[in-house]
Amino acid sequence: MYIAYSFNSQTQYRLDFLIEHCILAVAFFLPMSLDAATLFLGVGTALWTVKMIAVKRLLFKRTPFDESIALLVILSAASIGGSPDPSFSFYNYYHLMGRYILLYYLVINNLNSLQQVQRLVWAVMASALLVTSYGFYQYVHGVDISTFHWVDGEQFPDLKVRIFSTLQNPNLLAGFLVVVMSLAIGQGLYTERIGSKLLLFALVIVLGTCLVLTYSRGAWLSIVAVATICGRFYNRKVLWLFLLIPLGALFCQDAVMERLMSIFNPTDTSSTLRIALWESTIAMIWDKPLLGIGWGSYWLVYPEYDFFLNNPAARIVHAHNMYLHIAAEIGIPGLLVFLIIIYGHTKKAMDILSHTNNRWVTGLMLGIVAAVLGLAVNGFTDYIMFNVQLSMLFWLLNGVIITIWQEVAATTKNN
Repeated sequence: MYIAYSFNSQTQYRLDFLIEHCILAVAFFLPMSLDAATLFLGVGTALWTVKMIAVKRLLFKRTPFDESIALLVILSAASIGGSPDPSFSFYNYYHLMGRYILLYYLVINNLNSLQQVQRLVWAVMASALLVTSYGFYQYVHGVDISTFHWVDGEQFPDLKVRIFSTLQNPNLLAGFLVVVMSLAIGQGLYTERIGSKLLLFALVIVLGTCLVLTYSRGAWLSIVAVATICGRFYNRKVLWLFLLIPLGALFCQDAVMERLMSIFNPTDTSSTLRIALWESTIAMIWDKPLLGIGWGSYWLVYPEYDFFLNNPAARIVHAHNMYLHIAAEIGIPGLLVFLIIIYGHTKKAMDILSHTNNRWVTGLMLGIVAAVLGLAVNGFTDYIMFNVQLSMLFWLLNGVIITIWQEVAATTKNN
């Protein structure tokens, strides 16, 4: 069923057209320019408001998660009271939470067909290709990473370049690549068109090569989770692809093998720092378990809990663990609500995956489930959704799940 534009009047048609393309622009510019993505999000929201004024009614679709999202918004706002700088915390809160919630509901209320969602997914993939291309450019021309403190130079003397493209940090680039690779893998497995299948898996290879060059160990582990979920829902033989990893590593640079094996090395300075940060964060949670230390206040509070660096000038912006960080900033109840939102959307995607007869929808839902699982695994050793762009991408994917769920439910009802 094709219902890309739901109103008859020329004005309403144009508004729908413009809103959709604002959403596409947000998805396209998200990894490249937060300012551009925010601009299009604002324009799209304004046009949505104009559309409601034009039709003289509230155009707002309820979702199964409205109450949970509202509770997350309330708990996050309540945490501001415990911040050492409430003004900063409030400013950070409404700028970030506002983006996430607006994007989520803008997608749900203004994308009404599978064709529109397809265009959105292709916008994300086209953007990823450009981001990856710039990453390769960095690798070829070299990037001095000595001033970024991303790598222990004594432990990894051969590691001279870690690419980060447009995303400020190799781990952030790696997290973005894992998400887009998951989407491409899911669609590639289920598409029946040979040309599309070859194109999607060629994209996976390109993105995967770029992922290796980020030298992000957490993201490499996330790919294991992605392959596991694909093996579970598509074909267990997919898991045998991991036999190619050790073979491929033999032909890689020594730095890749050293970086991979350092995952199991407890004396790695990166691992030591992470453990120290977790200890400090647990202390924060212990002191303020209900409402936390305040939204966005981790870097303000950390010096009081600096048991490892003992450096008052150190600026540590997150805990390198998604779950501990969220619990520290907005409290344990806030973390639980956030996990309920993740679980609920993932379960909804898995339900669609199990019951739909549309192969493209099946592939997309598999890709999103794999992407979320990859983010969840990565969250144990990092917190890449501290980055605004990746958090917006997370909420965008949740919005896509609900959009597909509503479309599938409507199609089933009509049939």
